[in-house]
Parts: sequence; C-alpha cells; structure tokens
Amino acid sequence: MTTVAYQGELGSNSAAAAQDLFPASTQLPCTSFEQALDAVTLGTADLAVIPVDNSAAGRVADVHHLLPESGLFVIGEYFLAIHFDLMGIPGTTPDEVECVRSHVHALGQCRKVLREGGWRTLVCDDTAGAAREVAELGDPRHAALAPPSAARHHGLQVLRAGVEDDPDNTTRFVVLSREHTVAPLTDQPTMTSLFFAVRNIPSALYKALGGFASSAVNLTKIESYQMGAGLNPSCFYVEIEGHPDQPHVELALQELRFFSSEVRILGVYPAHPHRLRERTV
Repeated sequence: MTTVAYQGELGSNSAAAAQDLFPASTQLPCTSFEQALDAVTLGTADLAVIPVDNSAAGRVADVHHLLPESGLFVIGEYFLAIHFDLMGIPGTTPDEVECVRSHVHALGQCRKVLREGGWRTLVCDDTAGAAREVAELGDPRHAALAPPSAARHHGLQVLRAGVEDDPDNTTRFVVLSREHTVAPLTDQPTMTSLFFAVRNIPSALYKALGGFASSAVNLTKIESYQMGAGLNPSCFYVEIEGHPDQPHVELALQELRFFSSEVRILGVYPAHPHRLRERTV
C-alpha cells in the first residue's frame, strides 16, 4: 500500500488533499514540510503531498527552496477548494470567544471574520492542530479556524461556517516522489518544474528568460532565492506550461542552459483540470 506524507494533522487540508489523490493509501502526518520530504527521501513514505500556493494568501511552503536540495521530483499537482469554519468546544457562543487559533495562512484567509469579531489570534503549526488544541483546552474563550472535518474529528462545535474571505479560495498542492516519472508527450496540457542558477554576468536573468518569450512558452511561476552565503548568483524555481520534448519548449530550454550555470528538470506532469477552468472563467 502506498504511504503518503504531508505536513499537518488528521483533519487538515493537506490530509484532505492526500485522501482525495490517494484514497487507498496510508497517511503519514508530519510536523514540518522538511520532515514530510525527508520521509520520502528516506523511504518511510512513497510520496509527499505539499501545498505551494493559495489563491488568497500566496505562497504557502518554501518548496522552491526545499525541493532542489531534496532529490525529489514533482509528478503531479492538485487544486483543493479551501473552506474554514470557526469552531469551539460544545456549548460555546461566538460572544464568549476571545482568542482564535490557526495556521498563519488560514488566519490570513479569514481576515474579515477576525476583524468583525475583534478577537486576538494565535498562530499554530497547522489548522487541524489548532482544533485539537482548542478541544484539549476545553475553554470557551478559545476557538479555532480549521476545515470542517477537524470539528468532526475533535468533537468541536461549529460556531460559524464558511468564514473564508473568498468563496473560491483554492490551494495548489504538488505530489513529490523519489522516482523521476516523466509524463508522456500527448495532446493533453503538461507542466514542467525546473531549477536553474544564472551565470554571474550582466543581464544573465534577462537573457536566460528571453528564450521563453521568443519561443512563446508561458511562465506560470518564478521564485528566486540565494544558495549559501556571500554574493552568489541567484537561483530560481520556475514552472512553465509545456513538455520539454515539444520543439518550442526545447528551444527555450536550450537558451536557458546557455546563460545558466546549472539547469535541472524537477518534474514533468499533467496539468490539473483546474487550470483550464481558470482560463474559461
């Protein structure tokens, strides 16, 4: 049976994504993103499901920094609709609440209800963990923002349902594996994730990215970061639409390699249908 690692506890959005993707799998909750990646690297888990972007809060996890050094590969993506309920111990009313606990990104995705309630907030490791802490405290002054399943899992009462600011709130997850499984070239939309480090010359990034523009390759994500101390050239995590075996993508990658000191393909995988929905809305 496949074992899937994720950051968070049972009842979290990551757990829901893992369950949706691999319903027959064994789930391995982890306390951090690094621990989830290490579980796959060391063979404790077969796959990891990690959130990378949220439509309201932006970047979720530093996968762009962790992935190149992990030795893992992206083999899939998944978009999960995100909903949060305000929950407390049974018998609690919203007027009794003084403090709301949740993950920092969940708090950022529910600003309106927090502002209306005037509650102070407390950042927790994950949303389901916040629900567990409220259940353990047994104090009506404490509530949690968590997915609806967390209330059922921890025996909490929903005080207000669907309190996320954006009803279309969505988080994108990636599936990571030790095996570099490349999606075949078909007529179906494909995504490619890659890492590159530019040469230490003037206009290197401009020239490296120029191939994507001249070859009409859509760049959907770019994240920059430094490797090591000092004034080393920046490294970049990039996602593009297309398959490396497509002629126009191959040309863009050739130009990228010419102006880069290192280029690594981190994953070639089918584009999730949600991307097509975004284009038609």
